[in-house]
Amino acid sequence: MIRVATKEDARQLLDIYAYYIEETAITFEYEVPSLKEFEERIEDTLQKYPYLVEEENKKILGYAYAGPFKERAAYDWSVETTIYVHKDARRNGIGKKLYEALERALFMQHIINLDACIADPAEVEDEHLTKDSVRYHQHLGYRMVGKFYKSGYKFNKWYDMVWMEKCIGPHKNQLQKIIPFPQIQKKFENIYK
Repeated sequence: MIRVATKEDARQLLDIYAYYIEETAITFEYEVPSLKEFEERIEDTLQKYPYLVEEENKKILGYAYAGPFKERAAYDWSVETTIYVHKDARRNGIGKKLYEALERALFMQHIINLDACIADPAEVEDEHLTKDSVRYHQHLGYRMVGKFYKSGYKFNKWYDMVWMEKCIGPHKNQLQKIIPFPQIQKKFENIYK
């Protein structure tokens, strides 16, 4: 079941995310955030953007959310997307379902550009980072738009960072105003009942 995240989900989401901080270079964070900080991240995101979870038998298997691409008015139709799936639930279609739901919500908000910031092995894949995230985003229709070389340092190694992008709407000169997620949340939730 896909649903909108709540502050009460923070513990389960943080448990998922902690693995990626402590064991991988998928995120460039070093320290696991506090529960309070993670609750605030969820609440802050939901003020304008969707924050979604995939839940099965009251266990959260993954989450995806959007945030501002940049804090300037001209970027309003672009967002940065993020997804994390429980390490033991990967490769089961959960990520695809989450991203499809996220895209639907963003489309309802009149968002056009989805941008993903992805850690990428600088030279060769290793035990902390493979090209799986890049390949996954390509499979979902994202295209490579930029690369920053050796821009993240973790586990005593330099990693690259790439930007990938997917457009989910036409680029017109007369744009529709962005609708904050809370204003379309009920309509979105009715789709996933």
